[in-house]
Amino acid sequence: MLSRVADSIYWLNRYIERAENVARFVEVNLNLLMDNPVGVAQQWEPLIAVTGDRDVFFQRYDRATAERVLDFLTFDQKSPNSILSCVRAARENARSVRETISSEMWEQVNAFYLQVEEAAQAKDSRDSYAFYSEVKMASHRFAGVMDATLSWNESWQFGQLGRMLERADKTARILDVKYFLLLPSAQEVGTPIDNLQWIALLKSASAYEMYRKTEQIISPAGVAKFLILDAQFPRSIKFCLKWAEDALRQIAGVSASSSPLSSQRALGRLRAELEYITLDEIFQGGLHQFLDDFQLRLNTVGDCIYADFIALPTEATEKTAGKASNRVASKAATNKAASKTTNKTTKEVAGSPIALGAQRQS
Repeated sequence: MLSRVADSIYWLNRYIERAENVARFVEVNLNLLMDNPVGVAQQWEPLIAVTGDRDVFFQRYDRATAERVLDFLTFDQKSPNSILSCVRAARENARSVRETISSEMWEQVNAFYLQVEEAAQAKDSRDSYAFYSEVKMASHRFAGVMDATLSWNESWQFGQLGRMLERADKTARILDVKYFLLLPSAQEVGTPIDNLQWIALLKSASAYEMYRKTEQIISPAGVAKFLILDAQFPRSIKFCLKWAEDALRQIAGVSASSSPLSSQRALGRLRAELEYITLDEIFQGGLHQFLDDFQLRLNTVGDCIYADFIALPTEATEKTAGKASNRVASKAATNKAASKTTNKTTKEVAGSPIALGAQRQS
């Protein structure tokens, strides 16, 4: 399989999943705005923190208002992780491998692209909640179409790998941001406001109903356990890593079983640790520290995948010539840069009595 094809299918799925997750992040705040009591301050900065784009945002704006944050995360062409930017990048990757993917996949990506472009031109905020819901459904449709129309060969496995890694990263980010940014003050831990925020977080991951089938009450420990360690919920970190590792094993093939690739070792270690760690051990070391380290190690996994399957050998790169080759190399570099989102998305809440682990020492 050509490395450019693998790279494009891998990032096609990551960008589609990223657009969906950005829509989920925005829905967190939209749900909170409807549920919060009168007088509770709106929280918009956490939304740009969860994508790792705080520095980019504040280079252009002096403060995070509802209008600015929503536009930055939804339709801003200069924002690398906006829904519009992600869908455009997904379409470009799909266009470059139209001979490999199914026609139904291309049609779905193109329809998704046209839908977002039309909304970007109109910028009608009166029905914003419906728009973000439709973005999520468009992502679901693409995943279903890919599963139903693409042979489950190396192409499908690269798509699955990209989707699961992106989903695991964003589940970790949104859980991390809730713990350190969304809570108005330490005194409100366990209050109805705190509970509303945890419910909104579950809903943003489409996890509320499944969570209530296993847990009787909404608690920080229960939510963290469900989103990190549940083996059956498809958006939990543990579930995503298991499926990502299976996909990577299929891609590497039997020849790599005796001598695992660097990407297999990095992902295998991460998955194995998550398989046997307990919630008490996570809290003992600190929930934020665990999630922050997880995001860094997931970036390392992405680097290893790029080195093992995508990057050209140095000698071959030096011999590469022609506009077409340069264009492929440029797109691969752009895709690789997209994995380098900032991991320092959260800040410690000094003096917080939340019994979820130690604070980082400055």
